[in-house]
Amino acid sequence: MQPPLWRQLQLTAAALASIRAGTSGSVAFEAVEPAMRPGVQALGFQVLRWLGRAEALRRHLAKRTPPPLPDALLCTALGLAWDGERAPYEPFTLVDQAVEAAKRNPATRAQASFINACLRRFLRERDELVAITDQEPVAQWNHPRWWIERLKRDHPRDWQRVLAADNAQAPMTLRVNLQKSTVAAYQAELEAVGLSAVRVGASGLQLGRARPVQQLPGFADGACSVQDEAAQLAAPLLLEGLLPAKPGAGPLRVLDACAAPGGKTAHLLELAGPGSAEVMALEVDGVRSRRIDETLARLGLKAQVVVADAARPAAWWDGTPFDAILLDAPCTASGIVRRHPDVRWLRRESDTAQLSAQQASLLAALWPLVRPGGRLLYCTCSVFREEGSQQIDAFLAHNTDARLQPSPGHLLPQSGGNVRGVPDNPSGDHDGFFYALLEKRPP
Repeated sequence: MQPPLWRQLQLTAAALASIRAGTSGSVAFEAVEPAMRPGVQALGFQVLRWLGRAEALRRHLAKRTPPPLPDALLCTALGLAWDGERAPYEPFTLVDQAVEAAKRNPATRAQASFINACLRRFLRERDELVAITDQEPVAQWNHPRWWIERLKRDHPRDWQRVLAADNAQAPMTLRVNLQKSTVAAYQAELEAVGLSAVRVGASGLQLGRARPVQQLPGFADGACSVQDEAAQLAAPLLLEGLLPAKPGAGPLRVLDACAAPGGKTAHLLELAGPGSAEVMALEVDGVRSRRIDETLARLGLKAQVVVADAARPAAWWDGTPFDAILLDAPCTASGIVRRHPDVRWLRRESDTAQLSAQQASLLAALWPLVRPGGRLLYCTCSVFREEGSQQIDAFLAHNTDARLQPSPGHLLPQSGGNVRGVPDNPSGDHDGFFYALLEKRPP
């Protein structure tokens, strides 16, 4: 039975209040009871994508900011109802059910009349209020002001397109496990169960519509993994030219330095094939490291999973250089906002400098572990240049033995056209990433 809308709005508002208090969206929505979670998350994502607009409307409707939970409920209704074409329900229905949600919760009951007055006025004056808030950049683009200004500076020709892409729903993209099937064969399996998909990249398929993984043929047995098109670039970029290894040279030594949840670790092993690479998957968080084990077990792959800080090699490195290192460094996640719309509201402007320092520390710690002639692939799921091109420019200036190889550089979300380095890609519908492939010059 479909749960009542008022109950879904209550839970959506509670999740929004939790996110505003500093909780990640993943944790906030995970707290919702399983039966309600899909609907609440769908509503919550839409609210988060239009939260700048909702907060601007609320400021025009209320002279004072309400307490956190009533304010979250009010902004939830405004975020869903402000644009009739995008609204999941008729605006009048959303308003009625939001007021009902307020009345039925002891924590918001005292503000039910206030919420009702604000929302009824919104319905009467919607066009005028939306036109007024159109003049406010945060309302227009639904990103914090500092984020908008940084994008203007970093990508002066593309900043508007990036912001618009952030508010779109991301596609579901699969990486076919080429150790078990071919892209064409798995595409046929999908079509046999009524799932349409187009080929993207060397081993990817993008579904016409997202589906629970349990509905994907062979998913439990490792036939495919869910991985964004741009993220699928990492493994082939790192391994191209290193495989197959020279006869008698033994397997490649590969390090995935910040490996959880294990998608890129698995892709490295799938590309290398049995016996061609020994992969160490490093993760500082013991809880997150268990997800690497789960990913590898489902796919039937093996790697050495180590819980340790990549920035402190003395605690885990055996002294033998690596042929290849993948550094998917911690970052602002500014390139995956369409998948995690809470990120833009949780991040602070100061976070970028702090994370940039951490990225530089990881590069400095891991570069000495690369053998001469070997390579390190630096990547982040960020669109900010401080975490991408500026980071690599600074690294190259201080490491004369490093040579930048052809790399995609900054890939902007939903950029359209082909992803550089990936043939036969008709969609270009991908997250934002940065890639720099560094080769160590022989002495």
